[in-house]
Amino acid sequence: MDRVAEILAEASAEAVEPRFRALTAGEVMEKAPGEVVTIADREAEAIIERRLRELLPVPVVGEEAVAADPALARALHSEPAVWLVDPVDGTSNFIAGRPDYAVMASLVRSGQTVASWIWQPSNAVCYTAELGAGAWRNGHRLTRPPAPATPAKWRGAVKSRFLNPEQRRRVEANTAAFGEVSPGRHAAGIEYPELAEGGLDFILYWRTLPWDHAPGSLLVSEAGGVSARLDGSPYRPEAPGCENGLLVAADRETWERTRAILLGPED
Repeated sequence: MDRVAEILAEASAEAVEPRFRALTAGEVMEKAPGEVVTIADREAEAIIERRLRELLPVPVVGEEAVAADPALARALHSEPAVWLVDPVDGTSNFIAGRPDYAVMASLVRSGQTVASWIWQPSNAVCYTAELGAGAWRNGHRLTRPPAPATPAKWRGAVKSRFLNPEQRRRVEANTAAFGEVSPGRHAAGIEYPELAEGGLDFILYWRTLPWDHAPGSLLVSEAGGVSARLDGSPYRPEAPGCENGLLVAADRETWERTRAILLGPED
């Protein structure tokens, strides 16, 4: 656990942090319509991939490698063990000079996330989780505090960008039942820890790219929260294209009530 945390911090110090608020125009590229990547993403992923393979020689499914060759994501289903890597989570924040970004990795065995790491360079905080063993913040055990008693006091984030128009209309109308709902921080590596520590009570996602959600889902679950698909099944990392939603919450009761409110009738 410690060595992977070191690898993420090293890659961040070598390839990411020196470019924070120092990117040149030629160091920001469009990798797909509406999707950007920076030289920091690519260099950090190369460093992390090499060092993770030295630690455990299994396939590495990195966000930027999959952008270049989508077939690499099949390893999540075909291989007994896989590393997942998100070299700069929150790339748009990073480009804009906002500190809400993270460097993340997970270890997936037989389709289940068994360990995860989230390094937040701007906060000098490392979150780690191990299946069945707990969650930690800089080495201190992390336990999700109880949510307030009523939804009217809950704080949440709803990521509605990838919902279809009817879903978006219904969900956004139903957020009125909660105390405070935001569009989130545009970085899963910031949002999941915020929920695990009690700053949020729920998050609704739709697009669930595995490198974005495997680290935080395990962190929240091991801290005492719940991360599940909208049908109630536990989250498992899947190849890009699985767009069937994910709801993360402080506990099972909060999860059930949030789902009923957000997806229920407007009236």
